[in-house]
Amino acid sequence: MNKEQAMQLRRLSSIHFALVELNLFLDTHPDNGEALKMFNSYKAKYEALLRAYEQNYGPITTMGTMGNTTWDWIKGPWPWEPLKESIK
Repeated sequence: MNKEQAMQLRRLSSIHFALVELNLFLDTHPDNGEALKMFNSYKAKYEALLRAYEQNYGPITTMGTMGNTTWDWIKGPWPWEPLKESIK
């Protein structure tokens, strides 16, 4: 995994974390318009980054393989594998 791929994966992970936190907040504050606006903004960013990542590096989840003629999920490296270059 190269540094650009690792950076994109970290961005996706960060935005996903924000989405989960906003989801939890909205579960207890469903009428908070500002939080809903933030959630929708982060969701759009996440979806765009996910499409770009999967187009460049392959699927992150099995859902990213839908519609393909091959089972791309097994082509490495796995998204959760540690990055030897970035651990230094």
